[in-house]
Formats: sequence, C-alpha cells, structure tokens
Amino acid sequence: MCAPSMALAQTAAMTPDTVKVYDPVRAQADYVRREVMIPMRDGTKLFTVIVMRKGTKRGPILLSRTPYDAGRATWRNPSQKIEEILPIADAEFVNDGYIRVYQDVRGLGKSEGDYVMTRPLRGPLNATKVDHATDAYDTIDWLVKHVPESNGKVGITGSSYLGFTSLMALVDPHPALKAAVPQSPMVDGWIGDDWFHNGAFRQPSFDYVIGQTAKAGSGPVPYGSGDDYVTYLAAGSAGDFARAYGVDAFPFARKLMEHPAYDSYWQEQAVDKLLARRKLTVPTMLVVGQWDQEDSYGAPAVYKALEPQDKNNDMLSLVIGPWRHSGVNYDGSSLGVLAFDGDTGLQFRRDTMKPFLDQYLKDEAPKANTPPVLTYATGENRWQATSAWPATGTPTPLYLQAGFGLSFKAPSAQGHDAYVSDPAKPVPFVPRPIHLRDADVWKPWLVSDQRFVSDRTDVLSYVTPPLDAAVHIAGAPMVDLFAATSGSDSDWVVKLIDVYPEEQSAHPKLAGYQLPIGIEIYRGRYVHGFDKPGALTPGKVENYKFGLPNVNHVFAPGHRIMIQVQSSLFPLYDRNPQTYVPNIFNAKAADYKPATQTIFHEPGQASAVWLPIVP
Repeated sequence: MCAPSMALAQTAAMTPDTVKVYDPVRAQADYVRREVMIPMRDGTKLFTVIVMRKGTKRGPILLSRTPYDAGRATWRNPSQKIEEILPIADAEFVNDGYIRVYQDVRGLGKSEGDYVMTRPLRGPLNATKVDHATDAYDTIDWLVKHVPESNGKVGITGSSYLGFTSLMALVDPHPALKAAVPQSPMVDGWIGDDWFHNGAFRQPSFDYVIGQTAKAGSGPVPYGSGDDYVTYLAAGSAGDFARAYGVDAFPFARKLMEHPAYDSYWQEQAVDKLLARRKLTVPTMLVVGQWDQEDSYGAPAVYKALEPQDKNNDMLSLVIGPWRHSGVNYDGSSLGVLAFDGDTGLQFRRDTMKPFLDQYLKDEAPKANTPPVLTYATGENRWQATSAWPATGTPTPLYLQAGFGLSFKAPSAQGHDAYVSDPAKPVPFVPRPIHLRDADVWKPWLVSDQRFVSDRTDVLSYVTPPLDAAVHIAGAPMVDLFAATSGSDSDWVVKLIDVYPEEQSAHPKLAGYQLPIGIEIYRGRYVHGFDKPGALTPGKVENYKFGLPNVNHVFAPGHRIMIQVQSSLFPLYDRNPQTYVPNIFNAKAADYKPATQTIFHEPGQASAVWLPIVP
C-alpha cells in the first residue's frame, strides 16, 4: 500500500512564482470575450474587445468607441456572468442576442497611433487621411467581415466623448451602420459643451486634460484637497493656475488658452455644423439629460441642425430625460433631492432605445413606435411624446419688474437695479467648501438649492407671486437681458428657478426649495459676435441674448417662478476681470476690479426670460 505523500509530486520550493498569463474568463463563463487589434487604413491598429453571450448567432453588433479604456469597460466586475462584466446599461442588449463591442480610440488605452483630443475631421485642422469618421468606418468594415456570429448589421452608441465618436461615425457612414444613439455628445466645446460656455472657461477642464493626455504621472492637478474656491482664487487667472501646476506643458491646455474666442479652431470642429453639410442617411436618436452638467448643448444642437432633412419625421429623434450627465445609463430614479416615477433610465433603454435599435439591427424585428421627440415633464413626472422640438407653443416673455417682481406684463415705468460684482469675492456655484472632484457635489450640482446665494448683495432675485395655474414649458428658455457695467468687460449669469412652497410636509426636503430649471453664463465681450471680442463701453446698455438649456418642466400651482442674475459662477467658470484684456487667461492681478452692474426693466429695455410655454 503506497503512502499518501507519494501519490502527488510536490512543487519545488524554488519554482518561480510568476505565470506568463492568466485568463480570467473560465470555462464556466456564460460569455465569449475576444481582444483583437483592428487595422485602420493608415496601418494603425486599434484595440477592440468583442463580448457576446455563448451561443449567439446572427447577433447585431452594438459598437462604442471610447477614450476611457475598452478593457476596463468590458471588465466592470471580475465575473463569469456577462451582465457583471459589462456596463449596467448593456444588460438589456446582450440578454437579447446583441454583440457588444468597445474600442480604444487611436493613441489611448492599448490602441496604436497619436491621440488628439476630439480629433478634428479631415480638412483645415487635420491634414492627415484619418479621423474618427474613417476609424469608425474601418472598424465596422472589419467587424462585419470577421465576427461570424453577427448578422452584418451595426449600431453605434455611447455617452459624452463616446457620443462624439458616435456622431463622427455618421460622417460618410459605412453601409453596415444602420442606427446610432449618441448620448450627451460633445458637439461644440466653445458654445456650450465641456471647455467653455458662451466664452466663459470651465476650469475643471484642466483635470480632464491631464487625465486624458498624460502618458505617465497621470492624475488630477495636484493642488491639494482644500476648498477649491480658495485654491482657484489664490491662483489668479485660469492661465496662472495652469502655469503654476505645469498644465501649460500639455498641448491641448495650450490650445484652450490660445483660442479664447470662437475662431476657426472651434468653428471647424463644431459637429452640428459638420453634420448639417451632409445628408442624413442613418436613423439617429439623440439623447441628453435635462440637468446635464457637462454636455447639455450638443444633442439639441445636432437635432436642430439635422431636423430640416427629416422630411417624413422618421429618421431623427430627440430624447431629453431627467438626468445628469450620462445618467441615462444608470439608475434614473432620482437626482439630488428629486425623485421620479421609477427608474427613468431603465424605462428609456428598455421601452424606447432598444426597440429603436431592434428595428434597424435585428433580423425581422417589428417596426418600433419611436416618437420624433420624447421628453420627461419634470414637475409632473411623466414621459411625453411630441412631434417636434421645441414643442408647439408660444414663446412668452417673463419680465423683470420693479421691487424684484416678475410678470408676464411688460414694465410700464422707468426702472433698474444694480449690484457690485467683486472678482475678489465671486459668487460660488455650490455651497462652500467646494470640492469639484467629489461626485456627490459635481453630478447633481444643477439641481442644488439656490437659497445659499439668494441673499447675497451681488445676486439679484426676481420672483412671481404664487402661481394660480400650472405653467408648462417645453424648449430652451431664452435670456433677453438689458444690462450695463461700469467696467469694460463682464460676465452675466442667469438662472431660471422653480420655488417650492415653504410648507411641503409631504416632501419636507423640498420645502422652500429653489430648484434650478436652467443656469447659463455669457461672457459680455462677445455681445457683438462670438468671433468678435471687444471691450464694453462703461455705462452703455447692451442687449445680451442667449439660451438656457432645453427643458420640459411644469411649474405647479402654488409654486413661484424666480429669475436670478449675477456675474460669476466660481470656481466652475474662470473669473472675468471686468477690465477688458485681449486674453483673460493672461489677465494680471491689477486687471481684476469691482464693477457696478445695472439690470434694466423699463419700456424699450425690458429684461426678460422668454419661456417656451405649451398648453
């Protein structure tokens, strides 16, 4: 009889303990996961991950092209279950036979090539033969030829940067690209997405630049963990901040600072303008969140640019949900203190997005009942389908009045109000201490209670009496501000706010709440053209016109409507020195001076916000 110790040979003590590779996808996995390098037309190879449930046959391909690591996107959890390794929003698709594909854009992740931020289309800014349009084309061409489990039909989707790459795939699209769902796409980084809003610079952009483009030593700007309000204020201008922490060594940061106005650098990259010059051939569903804190501008802008081509109202649709940035892909039951009627993100993905994609991508799928426009009426918490956007209604001015009132009747007497805007004490965009990197601060900031600034002397608050009847708006409210400054430059911030009754026992957290429905900033130097910056004449009244974000909202009876006006939103946006300088990134300490800002509400100079009121 053999001794047990002799049955198995032992591993020698000095056997090296490293292995060449470990495959975490085990035999019991319910999915197939392949990593491939797909060649582009210039020879560059792009890292691509293909995931599908085992046994998939004739599956449609759903593609996303990302700068955020395709490997990590397809390995959310170390698991043998397909729903666990992929993003939450993919479950409805892979559980119904879809093949999910993620790809690193060129120059990032494991892809080869040079990375250029939101790489411009071939043309004046890009003399090469490749861009995101050609890379999408070449990728789709390879996938339909090399993924035998597919039916040869491809859709593309993704949010934010991935929304941008989805739109770029619509430029000279591959014949196999049958549908697109760009979500919160980056469309125009100067007008209203990511880097600037109407010329005012969004300072957290510097964190993104480092994280996106540093090959080594990547990470946020190393300024510590204190109050960001204090940190940015002490730094001086946004340019001084960049130079102090070496961010000016990054080419894209320099591009931002070298192009403060809406010059050809920005105009040639505006995706809505690029697509408007081309024929719409791919059914497209554009998606955005009503409180998108990063890319609220892009989807409605592309819809506006392409809608005239949609003669039968069946090729292009727009969806606006009650979400933060990219919130459509997560639990959409709430945002900040707001609670909605169920998981609105899941409702959209399951009931609208998937049937839309099924129609064009799945074999013998039924025609989807896709509304031309689908929006969520906040205040009443219900989905609403309409045939157009803005919804049919009447733009109606809500006028600023004497005594800080608001009325739908134009003012009949001379009147104005004034405040002193001091760059040394800018208005914070959220309550202090401010930590921009805190997700619980950043993601819901657009629904933050505005009472924290309503009593500041440099914030003017105009409010209606309690409403006798509901006021329903559906569209983009338009600011029509008559204002003068004692300085030679100025920023103007306008907020449209739903003020809840002080007694709200059913929802005590909302008692007296000042809920922002739309907040936007405008840099005064561009009043005569975004490409024509110029000094303001001290004391001269100018008419500033700009849009607030697109919304569908119902101001309930008993609520009040408020409009706030101020001149800073810090440190989200850089401070205007209020003294005209050619480039605010290079403003010096002596340029920052207090200014008296005067808002007019009188005949001929009747400041208002035009509300897109619908029945």
